[in-house]
Amino acid sequence: MDETARKKLLEEYASTRSSELREKIILEYAPLVKLVAGRLSMYLGYNVEYEDLVSYGIFGLIDAIDKFDYLKEIKFETYASLRIRGAILDQIRKMDWIPRTIRQKQKKIDQVIHQIETETGRGATDEEIAAKLGISEEEYYDWQSQMKVTGLVSLNEYMESGSDVSQDSGRNTAARFESPEENIEKKELSKMLAEALELLTEKEQKVITLYYYEELTLKEISNVLEVSESRISQLHTRALQKMKAKMGPYMGILANSV
Repeated sequence: MDETARKKLLEEYASTRSSELREKIILEYAPLVKLVAGRLSMYLGYNVEYEDLVSYGIFGLIDAIDKFDYLKEIKFETYASLRIRGAILDQIRKMDWIPRTIRQKQKKIDQVIHQIETETGRGATDEEIAAKLGISEEEYYDWQSQMKVTGLVSLNEYMESGSDVSQDSGRNTAARFESPEENIEKKELSKMLAEALELLTEKEQKVITLYYYEELTLKEISNVLEVSESRISQLHTRALQKMKAKMGPYMGILANSV
């Protein structure tokens, strides 16, 4: 179905609230739910089943279908993506399944990274972090795999600090003037992001760029960089850990780059 047909379908549903049309829209946008769920699963690893994330996301899609105002200047895909992501994260927060041991490991890693970077004035290497933790590099890589789950913490902090999912979020910003405060904040954020990227190794920078800006999948990135998917996952987790120390609550911008 092309974009014009999908738009017409949404308009018809808004007028009739037909359950049959609603089912058609759900089926039409099911791939969008899978896309958003797939991106969030990057943070979760094997801690939550992908199929569960998709099922949580379906509720967000249904919510988007019922609340979408097609008269406003926003694409349904943009609005629905926010609702789908919000529904998944809401369910994850309710589950509160992050084990204490994982939280403790994350805290130790953050402390060690900060200590090494303070002492050396540069980014910490995997070898240095593992040595400081008193574990082997292989064990540290295992820790990194477990740390994916804590990536949601920064998402939660970002969303709970006032990032409301609204239709205005997807508006074309060219349709209004930016206030001086907004302009300054955008410049500051861009500067912070650039500085955070400088903390990464060349491979880590490539993973972040390919994943968030080029929107490649893990498998596609592994083919480009000619390393395994598990190594790409490790590089991604490591990069987020480094960037989190610099960007704090602004880490949410990466999660919202779907």
